[in-house]
Amino acid sequence: MTRLNLVLLLVLLASALSLVHQQYEARRLFVALERANAAADRLASDHEQLQVQKRTLAAPARVQQLASERLQMRPIHPGITEVLALPGGSAGAGAAGSVQRLQGPVATPTAPTPLASPEPRP
Repeated sequence: MTRLNLVLLLVLLASALSLVHQQYEARRLFVALERANAAADRLASDHEQLQVQKRTLAAPARVQQLASERLQMRPIHPGITEVLALPGGSAGAGAAGSVQRLQGPVATPTAPTPLASPEPRP
């Protein structure tokens, strides 16, 4: 009977120590989870802030202002248009065409040519 009590006491102590260890691990993991959630919230906030900055910096008015100030770019004008003419008039002939400078607006056809419609099927 004494041996049985001693074995049961040892099992009880092992069980109690195991319970304490499991509670400690659960608390430690919970703290780690909370820290990870806080870090994720910070990163999400930073991401949103960076997206706002990106949209602000890529605004068309700002890009146009920087292009004109820093790069000395100017809006297109028909008087300074350059047209590349391909030799022979074929599109697949290559890019070795001559450059023709135009001094005015480029003439466009007045009426578009109608597209041929397919014949109806019986």
